[in-house]
Amino acid sequence: MNILDRYIFRSLIVNYLIALAVMVSLYMTLDLFFNVDEFTESQESVAQILRNVGSYYATHGFLYFSQLSGVITLFACVATIARLRRANELAAIVASGVSLYRVAAPVVVFGILTSTLWYLDAEVAIPSMAHRLARNHEDASGDNAKGIWLVNDGERDLLSARVFIPTAKEMQYLLVQHRDETGNIEKVTEADVARWKPIPDHPHGGVWELEGGKEIVRRVADSSLGPQEKMVPTPVTTYESSLTPESIELRQAQQWIRFLSSAKLNALKEREPFMAARVREVQHARFATPIVHFLMMLLGVPFFLSREPANIIRDAGKCVLTCGLCFLLAFVGENFIQTDTLSAMPSWLPMIIFAPVAVVLIDRIRT
Repeated sequence: MNILDRYIFRSLIVNYLIALAVMVSLYMTLDLFFNVDEFTESQESVAQILRNVGSYYATHGFLYFSQLSGVITLFACVATIARLRRANELAAIVASGVSLYRVAAPVVVFGILTSTLWYLDAEVAIPSMAHRLARNHEDASGDNAKGIWLVNDGERDLLSARVFIPTAKEMQYLLVQHRDETGNIEKVTEADVARWKPIPDHPHGGVWELEGGKEIVRRVADSSLGPQEKMVPTPVTTYESSLTPESIELRQAQQWIRFLSSAKLNALKEREPFMAARVREVQHARFATPIVHFLMMLLGVPFFLSREPANIIRDAGKCVLTCGLCFLLAFVGENFIQTDTLSAMPSWLPMIIFAPVAVVLIDRIRT
């Protein structure tokens, strides 16, 4: 790195940190403003409410960063180049014999680094706290009891419980419906209380210990449970499940599958084949999103990378319009377009449409 590279990198880092602090804190402030009543519904002490607020946003800050990372990088890059242009430093750099493409080199490297940072956040940080991200504002501590209904346990079983307390790792009034390959219920597991017992080296990390547990096997194969005399109850003390307390809590979130790491996505696809299409969409999004963030940076920087003085506000408007359309298309593809046959298409659609636009804008740079 020469002196110019260090100078630009220093400006990029400062602008990135400013944008990160402002955008994430603004996101948190707006979210708190609209949901402060949910934090106070539990009638807890002020100290406990503050702890809940801090715990909630300490974890969700990583989620907010993943949603804003592309915009933060774009702002840092265009703000750096725009300041150089406004101060006529780009003209001086070109006059010294340095190409504008060489000026853009540290910006491109910085975009790659921040895209890698997003990937680490999505692949390491968010999966490690995924079950906490599933909690809503009024249950930031995870102490509230809730019901869970018909959660998929493996490919065929359905798990329900009238009461589930995440922090206690306990379920009450457990009911598990075991289905055969045709979808008919072949047996049922019931228990008054189920408590999670961690077991080292266990495939699923542990088992559920049951109080008042019994397994009812049906003697006839029809679509209803039938009268009691057609069933054979057997006492059971444990229940082997692929669902841990954390995974049960995680599945209460609407977008829970996006909080999983690549390794857990692959395991989910093998364990629950009916979710394979949805898993593929998330996997494609995991790889496409940092590339789309980098593409947004390539779309925005050419509007400011010029040796000629011009109206910065006008160029900023063009940049916001172009990059905003790319961001909007990525958002729509990720949240609203779902297809089983072309699972890769929603994630890569911004690249298909806007990559040629970025090539044209970069080619038009006069250097």
